Amino acid sequence: MAAYRAMLVGILAAVAGCSKVQTPKAVPGPERVPAAHLPNAYRLHPKVISGGQPDGEAGFRELAALGIKTVISVDGAQPDIETAKAYGMRYVHLPHGYDGITEERARELAKAVRELPGPIYIHCHHGRHRSPTAAAVACVGAGLLPADAALGVLETAGTNKGYRGLYHAAQNARRFDDALLDALQAEFREQVPLPPLAEAMVELDETYEHLQRIRGAGWKAPASHPDLDPAHEALILQEHFAELLRLDEVQQRPADFVEMCASSRDAAGELHAVLAAGKEGGTERASSLLDQIHELCGRCHQQYRDVPLHERGSQRRD
Repeated sequence: MAAYRAMLVGILAAVAGCSKVQTPKAVPGPERVPAAHLPNAYRLHPKVISGGQPDGEAGFRELAALGIKTVISVDGAQPDIETAKAYGMRYVHLPHGYDGITEERARELAKAVRELPGPIYIHCHHGRHRSPTAAAVACVGAGLLPADAALGVLETAGTNKGYRGLYHAAQNARRFDDALLDALQAEFREQVPLPPLAEAMVELDETYEHLQRIRGAGWKAPASHPDLDPAHEALILQEHFAELLRLDEVQQRPADFVEMCASSRDAAGELHAVLAAGKEGGTERASSLLDQIHELCGRCHQQYRDVPLHERGSQRRD
């Protein structure tokens, strides 16, 4: 009888132990990486850091100090391969848009962070939108982060809530089976060619940023970039929009898309005229014109560029 009672107590204790709710371990958030030339850099995992484009050679020196072995660009701009090589790093180009990440690209990113030499630095231009999304999707896909940590990466990095496709990609990130990643034939190239429209947009964005810096310096060449001439940069912006309008891909777009490009070209042309004239009070008009271009680009992006992939009905990840 005593033996029976002892056995019963043991069974009840075991059942009670199994019925306890196991509290999941807290997932540490991304850690800020102190770096003067790596914008918005965060460490997601001992092997993976997300951030913005390295700021020249100084940025690559900081990457080298962090022990980075592989740099993955998810931006449209062509990577600085030569500088990376000079610091003993391999560049891999896996670009994606603001509309989300396709299933194929998500698998490639996961395979890259799992198999390429680390630590790995994943970057876009500013390090706020595409790179934190790519890094989160890659780390979840490779099993380096739990799926429920992905959205926190975007929130920490400051990813714009308006990029619904990026948030959808993070929210639907999942662990890929090892056998699937093993069988994936991924060609990790240093750079990949971009469609003419995407390439034109990269060049246009760079010139627009130059003008923003010039504006911040009172519509004069900023001290950090004395080579930037205000009137010349406005002229280049006008030419970028003009070249954009010559592309067949643009002319085949809806009429309002073409109209917004044409209006931006005209505003850039007036901006050039204002800056070239250098008249008193011209800076106020210059700011108004740059704001007008910004507003036109924002409307166009919202209507065409930033529409999430899953809402287009193609290459759904869920």
